[in-house]
Amino acid sequence: MTTLTDPPKESFQLSMLIYDTRYRSMTIQIVALIGFMLLIGMIISNTAQNLADLGKEPSFGFLMEPAGYDINQRLIEYTSQSTHLRAAFVGLLNTLLVAFMGCIAATILGVIIGVLRLSKNWLIAQLMSVYVEFFRNVPVLLWIVFTMAILIETLPAPRVFKGVETGSVVFTNRGIYVPEPLFARGLGDFSVFGAFDVSIDLLVILAVLFGGIYAARKVKLRADKTQEATGDRPTTWHIRLGLIVVPTVAVLFALGFYLGYPELKGFNFKGGTHMRNSLIALWLALSLYTAAFIAEIVRAGIMAISHGQTEAAAALGLRSNRIMSLVVLPQALRVIIPPLISNYLNLTKNSSLAIAVGYMDITGTLGGITLNQTGRELETLLLLMLCYLIISLSISAVMNWYNESVKLKER
Repeated sequence: MTTLTDPPKESFQLSMLIYDTRYRSMTIQIVALIGFMLLIGMIISNTAQNLADLGKEPSFGFLMEPAGYDINQRLIEYTSQSTHLRAAFVGLLNTLLVAFMGCIAATILGVIIGVLRLSKNWLIAQLMSVYVEFFRNVPVLLWIVFTMAILIETLPAPRVFKGVETGSVVFTNRGIYVPEPLFARGLGDFSVFGAFDVSIDLLVILAVLFGGIYAARKVKLRADKTQEATGDRPTTWHIRLGLIVVPTVAVLFALGFYLGYPELKGFNFKGGTHMRNSLIALWLALSLYTAAFIAEIVRAGIMAISHGQTEAAAALGLRSNRIMSLVVLPQALRVIIPPLISNYLNLTKNSSLAIAVGYMDITGTLGGITLNQTGRELETLLLLMLCYLIISLSISAVMNWYNESVKLKER
């Protein structure tokens, strides 16, 4: 009778790191990583040595020095005596403003144009095709400059409105003036790290608004559970609307909310909120340009849905608009969102072309005037790249979270 025993285990030898397929790939990766880190170390050491020879040791102390230049479009208080750090923050807010407005406008236009491209009306479908091909095949920089030229040449000068009754919104070749929200019983501001001020009134309003939205969502989820359990869906739209609107209006009334209208004084308008032509031109150009790409994404997502889904919905008696909003688009979102993220990132990065029309974003402030005044090329460019990296990763994280939420979930 024979017994079977396991063969003795082979002892580990250094040669196995090269000749054994179980370890070879790991060895190559480790060697490549070490080589890459050595290369990065040599570049950093060489750069630091060259800067030291020039008497420009890496330092970020220049951020606390007075900036010495003005920024025409800003969301917070700023003067030429403010620090470079505050100037960079003003530019960052301007970048975020354009990116936020652009993403919203481009999404709305892109969805509408993408749906209309599939219209059975030949004329409408062809017009949308011309729009898409016209915008996406011309560089975005040309659209920005062209839009700026149109705003300057077509809109009237402020002096034209002298002695003329103006409305709450005034369009001029220097920009658009809209009513400014003011508070008679405001709570004031508070300083954050001594770098910028935050409005307490705005924080209170946003807290109440988002609280109402959260409560309205809870009511909707409860209605969904009731519908799943009983088959009947309770009417809750008025409750959800009230949870959002009523507390917000009450807070605005308590703070003494009113609107400050622009008035012509001298050669220009005073009061109100001034949206300069540079901001409008950049926003419109980026939105119209990006909308052409989003339209194609939406069209591809809709065409990816089986035509049988549309026929089944029509057989149930649903109208075309209801079929699109309830059946087709919810399923197409899973195809649309991943490439949509890339277009949001491209729009945000394309906003760095703002300096072409004089709009002071983070590239124009930190990567432009601050760089030229201080001579700190390495520090300013590193900070600039870090800002865009954080913005891009934040957009990706939010959109990926939304992408996960719209995926089909198996019961």
